[in-house]
Amino acid sequence: MEQAASPARTVILTVDDDPGVSRAVARDLRRRYGESYRIVRAESGASALAALRELKLRGAPVAVIVADYRMPEMDGIEFLEQALDIHPGARRVLLTAYADTGAAIDAINVVDLDHYLLKPWEPPEEKLYPVLDDLLSAWRASDHRPVTVTKVVGHRWSARSSAVREFLARNQVPYRWYSSEDPEGRRLLCAAGGEGLRLPLVIAPDGTALVEPQDRELAARVGLATTPGTDFYDLVVIGGGPAGLGAAVYGASEGLRTVLVERSATGGQAGQSSRIENYLGFPDGVSGAQLTDRARRQASRFGAEILTAREVTGLEINGASRVVRFSDGSAVAAHAVILATGVSYRQLDAPHVPELTGCGVFYGSALTEAAACQDQDVYIVGGANSAGQAAIYLARSAKSVTLLVRGPSLSESMSHYLVQQVDETPTISVRTNTVVDAAQGSGHLEQITVRETATGHTELLDAQWMFVFIGAAPLTDWLEGTVLRDPRGFILTGPDLTTDGRPPADWELDRPPYHLETNVPGVFVAGDARAKSAKRVASAVGEGAMAVMLVHRYLEQS
Repeated sequence: MEQAASPARTVILTVDDDPGVSRAVARDLRRRYGESYRIVRAESGASALAALRELKLRGAPVAVIVADYRMPEMDGIEFLEQALDIHPGARRVLLTAYADTGAAIDAINVVDLDHYLLKPWEPPEEKLYPVLDDLLSAWRASDHRPVTVTKVVGHRWSARSSAVREFLARNQVPYRWYSSEDPEGRRLLCAAGGEGLRLPLVIAPDGTALVEPQDRELAARVGLATTPGTDFYDLVVIGGGPAGLGAAVYGASEGLRTVLVERSATGGQAGQSSRIENYLGFPDGVSGAQLTDRARRQASRFGAEILTAREVTGLEINGASRVVRFSDGSAVAAHAVILATGVSYRQLDAPHVPELTGCGVFYGSALTEAAACQDQDVYIVGGANSAGQAAIYLARSAKSVTLLVRGPSLSESMSHYLVQQVDETPTISVRTNTVVDAAQGSGHLEQITVRETATGHTELLDAQWMFVFIGAAPLTDWLEGTVLRDPRGFILTGPDLTTDGRPPADWELDRPPYHLETNVPGVFVAGDARAKSAKRVASAVGEGAMAVMLVHRYLEQS
């Protein structure tokens, strides 16, 4: 592999396992683009991914990736799918023979392929350069800010260090992790004021040192928007999961001044999924992070504002205005509001689990912590889809993965395709009718006590890693006294609000509530927070779009 580009030069990367073809592609690229771009050449998918990671850490932007389809060990589509996670803004080109054009067309859905080129590409002036010229023009016109690396110094078993890494990863903020016990980590601590600083220490792109920062301070320093651009909108979307992102995309694309408010990171629980395989249009699956990043960029492109690390604490009705209050006392108002607050993972009610959370016990953090689980024994509590997806993902590198399932079988709560994958993965074992009674550890998780519900038999197991997926609770307590909810906290809408076809007693309009409308006119619900929702990514996105349609109907009649 040729030496990676310096940060000052934008990169065009080409990968082909045939040395002759690889040199020829690089030669033609240099002839046309060598003065303005650095051409990086690799002869395998693995070496190309290594180059992309190095470029990512250095902050060098990658404009175009040209990959051959037929490569051993990792074909061009598999390579581009992984490259998409590293450099999502790079334009992607597949180099293929005529016989493989079907695979190239399929790749359009799998990796958002921008173009495929047939071999041979001679003469390049007719078949190669026009394609690259168009892709480079499109890349220059898009948001392709050079990646500036944020540095995080923390301790492996620090709950806040884990939370900071999770926040940055889920918000697609590039960062580099340094252990406080490593030489470089100690040097950074000393440079920031001494090794006695509280952890984590975050060094922002501008060189500012943040000691144990909270999410909002961290978001502002790494370039995430936290302050609304105005005080009044057509539509406020609360929650950045699939339903909220869907609502933001459709709201902004249809001309509504739209702001999306998210308390942590866009994507919701779906954004933490290692792989979603039953979402329409992605036959080979898509990671939650990929889907979230595309949706967020799509919403931004249509003009939606996205605010991060802003916690909503109240909803007030002021005439025709709906006022959304934040935890710091500030507020924004709008004609209409869509509640897409989703759900949060239920906490495991067992002794010593709360104090070990983030120190070996994690809720929905499989992606961030996966690298540290290599060659380790991992326990996953839960038997639904989130648990199954985490098990499949962690089994790639963990020594063993054990699913602890309260019920008698996985088939009661897990999709059939995931049950099959679990059964076919030799490093995954399943213990049914089993619950966790307690956790033990000094500073981090060391052991768990499990109990067989059928016999009452208990067992003490050595464990340093436990991921918990035991259902979810709606994030709706802040709506108490304003919006009607069912006994479990899920928001009632449309037909569920009516009695014998009559709207609720305090309903002021002549018409009944729309299907996704709450007991407050102009306040709608989409996704998992709605009572009787389907709890699927596709239905959440659909409800987000449908809620926008109903917002238009509401505004037309107001």
